[in-house]
Amino acid sequence: MRWEDFRSSDNVEDRRGDGGGGGGFQMPGGRGGLGIGTIIIVGLIGWALGINPAVLIGGLEAINGGGGSTQQAAPAPQRGRPTAPPNDQLGRFAAAVLAQTEDVWTELFRADGKTYQDPKLVLFSGSTRSACGGAQSAMGPFYCPLDQKVYLDLTFFQEMKNRFKAGGDFAQAYVIAHEVGHHVENLIGILPKVQQAQARASSRAEANNLSVRVELMADCLAGVWAYHANARFRILEPGDVEQALNAASAIGDDTLQKRSQGFTVPDSFTHGTSQQRVNWFTRGLKTGSMQQCNTFSGAI
Repeated sequence: MRWEDFRSSDNVEDRRGDGGGGGGFQMPGGRGGLGIGTIIIVGLIGWALGINPAVLIGGLEAINGGGGSTQQAAPAPQRGRPTAPPNDQLGRFAAAVLAQTEDVWTELFRADGKTYQDPKLVLFSGSTRSACGGAQSAMGPFYCPLDQKVYLDLTFFQEMKNRFKAGGDFAQAYVIAHEVGHHVENLIGILPKVQQAQARASSRAEANNLSVRVELMADCLAGVWAYHANARFRILEPGDVEQALNAASAIGDDTLQKRSQGFTVPDSFTHGTSQQRVNWFTRGLKTGSMQQCNTFSGAI
């Protein structure tokens, strides 16, 4: 993926080296860097204990970040501070990808008569704070709609490569673009509506199905970004698309559950199957159309 020739975003808050920022919940096992493979197990534990798993996994289910009777009080978010642009390679890469999402979504919103509000990208090590609660490396990247920030511990990319054989620049860009996709959903009003629908859901399976649709829409929006970024910046190189598709497949609910427990529980899926994630990312990548990303209009 071509990225080194392009500008870096000014909307990066680099908290690495801040000593963790404190707060939040410790994941089972107590160590950062457990990776996205723990998400399903933690979610099941959360439901068993009567705790919203959005709290335990620090907002991966970003639509639940608005709170509720079962949600424990979040620690005060760490205030942003002016920071110099990242000067390490992964930090510069993340800042460049964020800049490309800003350029693409600004143009797409303008074409629709709307104004795009840039999110901030918080880079952290180990743990930090967000308006949605404590953030830990083990949670994986997530978007918090309450402060409109994407939280990312860059060691996640190394884990993608080592644990899930899903390495490569474009696979990493897909992860960032997916979280920015949640920001787009928030700006166009999808996340608040889904949160309300989840509160009215008659069963956990129904609420989970809504979460799956939100996640698959973010996958499709990541594909839309890739379509327009390549048309404008020619970012794609041979093998890049395959990297992103491999990453989408590696973090499907069915694949993760088989890895962690040896079997799948479809009613507990919150992000979609590997095939669904590949299909929706591909749809966005091929069409470049937000209108093709409506995961709420029928079967997925």
